[in-house]
Amino acid sequence: MDPICLAYFSGGRRTEALAHEIATGTGRACRLIDVTGIGDADWQALDDAPAILFGSPTYMGGVAGGFAQFLEDCSARWEPARWTDKIAGGFTTASHGSGDKLSSLIRMAIFAAQMRMIWVGQGETGAPIVPDNPGINADGSWLGLMATDPGDGQFLSTGDAETARRFGARIAMACTRWHR
Repeated sequence: MDPICLAYFSGGRRTEALAHEIATGTGRACRLIDVTGIGDADWQALDDAPAILFGSPTYMGGVAGGFAQFLEDCSARWEPARWTDKIAGGFTTASHGSGDKLSSLIRMAIFAAQMRMIWVGQGETGAPIVPDNPGINADGSWLGLMATDPGDGQFLSTGDAETARRFGARIAMACTRWHR
């Protein structure tokens, strides 16, 4: 099976770090694509992928400009329905716990729906609901994966990194189920 693609924009490298953790969690081949330097081989990989995950930091209540441009550049794939029935999901980061990250995930999910993709949300429950999962899904996001700047010089908190790996495993499972 072709690699899962993670198409992302990363202003301060946190979104890129999240993409790496997700890819690790899939347990399979992945192609990470920085959308600021996308080329013909990247577009072909996106067209061939069983799943495309979209990632952007949340800036000023929405996806970053570099990522928004990528979404517009995808329009050539809309009419021929090149991404129909691909698995899709989204991930975002911000400096604050809320940081209006939900608006970025909504933008990604609407885009995926317009592209006729199958959206897969984040499926992990953390503490306090599941006490054995401290730090997991700390932002309480279900539409997609959210991470918050831990403020300690690290790119990701331990819990956000583990949540990302679990999200990757969920995406890989959805690919197996959907693309039998």
